[in-house]
Amino acid sequence: MGRVWTITRRELLCFFCSPIAYVVLVVFLAFNGYIFGFLHFRSGTESSLRPLFGYILPLVLVFIIPMLTMRLMSEEYRSGTIETLMTAPVSDATVIAGKFLGTFLFYVLMLLTTLIYAAAVYAFGSPDFGALWTGYLGLLLLGAFYISVGLFFSTCTSNQIVAVVCSFAVLATLAFLTGAISQHVEGATRVIVQHVSITYQFSEFVQGAINLNNLTFFVTTTLFLLFVSVKVLESKRWR
Repeated sequence: MGRVWTITRRELLCFFCSPIAYVVLVVFLAFNGYIFGFLHFRSGTESSLRPLFGYILPLVLVFIIPMLTMRLMSEEYRSGTIETLMTAPVSDATVIAGKFLGTFLFYVLMLLTTLIYAAAVYAFGSPDFGALWTGYLGLLLLGAFYISVGLFFSTCTSNQIVAVVCSFAVLATLAFLTGAISQHVEGATRVIVQHVSITYQFSEFVQGAINLNNLTFFVTTTLFLLFVSVKVLESKRWR
């Protein structure tokens, strides 16, 4: 566990030394602040975080998280530092776990900045704290899944542009295209499409409900992608 934390801390420090991370953070804050302040927190409208949680943040994260994850392993391949990792007394699972946790902690710090919106809603209304916390739980699970997708593609290639494009394409498909398709199909096909739809799986968290099926979906898919990332890294070790 100590070696995982060492890599986690290294990745977290890399984010604070990276201009891309600051650009992502500024865009995240500016976009969310504009949407919340000018569209959902004005006179005559309901003071609620549901629109922000329901479709604004999932949309923003589809663009932002691939930018955070594109360098995780791709940069190691490009710079040649992967050789140091390969010869260090750490397992491939430790490397992937540390990379994932470092990015996830940075993501948590990003989410913490949205607490100011919750404070504003509390100051001018009576928010449903149960729905608020389930919304944050959903965002944590959603972020973990998005990060695992980005980490997988970063593990597959040394080209950061390829990694970010592939991550964005997959996330956009799962988050938006599947939701649109599910509205035009019926029967078993609709059930299957909804099952892989991030919008469908995430929606109940926004409504204040914790469904075991939704929880299981995010946890298992995240763990599966991390497992596959470990296997990809192992295959590169023996090439």
